[in-house]
Amino acid sequence: MKLDGSTALVTGTNRGMGHHFATQLIERGATVYATARRPELVDVPGAKVLRLDITDQASVDEVARSAGDVDVLINNAAFTAGSNLVTGDMDAIRAVMDSNYYGALAMIRAFAPILARNGGGAILNVLSVAAWNTVAGNSAYAAAKSAEWGLTNGVRVELADQGTLVAALVPGLVGTETLLDYAERTGATFPDGAVLDPADVVRLALDGLEAGDVEILDDMAVTAKAGLSGPPRAFTW
Repeated sequence: MKLDGSTALVTGTNRGMGHHFATQLIERGATVYATARRPELVDVPGAKVLRLDITDQASVDEVARSAGDVDVLINNAAFTAGSNLVTGDMDAIRAVMDSNYYGALAMIRAFAPILARNGGGAILNVLSVAAWNTVAGNSAYAAAKSAEWGLTNGVRVELADQGTLVAALVPGLVGTETLLDYAERTGATFPDGAVLDPADVVRLALDGLEAGDVEILDDMAVTAKAGLSGPPRAFTW
């Protein structure tokens, strides 16, 4: 997928990886719609900023009407604080599934016909190594990412005939505000070199998208996927 000259829409661009996706796509020659629930927080020079709540179908439909020239969709926005499945708050569990699974699905359903009209294009879903190794203390998030992995694989098959590349970015530990806040709140520490710079992960993702890869993994994710042939394991670092 050639990104130079493409038109991309990125969800969740007010911070973290979404901000880096929007910025780096512009650097690669793409036109970018930078979206967020609070567009006033988006600071991406050169981007077209739109308000978008991926869990609100009316908001998704409005953005699809406004961005009919898109040929690259980056599903990055996600709620992460789902807590435990057995003891956690059910509203939080529903919220994490609503954004990671149903929100991504709503975006894909809205933009699949747009991508088809514009030549096929590409979809990149931002997942997590938690899709393959559950997370003690936030098993709801891991379950939601597992569901999104299944969603990605299903959509890839369904959109193959229209020429749409459907790819998954599966990173391990990424030094976003979310992870750093978690570490500060819980006292968690990580081995040297285990936490990746978000800009480097986004660069890996866009390189993989341009190469036509359907799964884009860092070293931690490679190890986690290889472990799927054995018994289920919790995520460790």
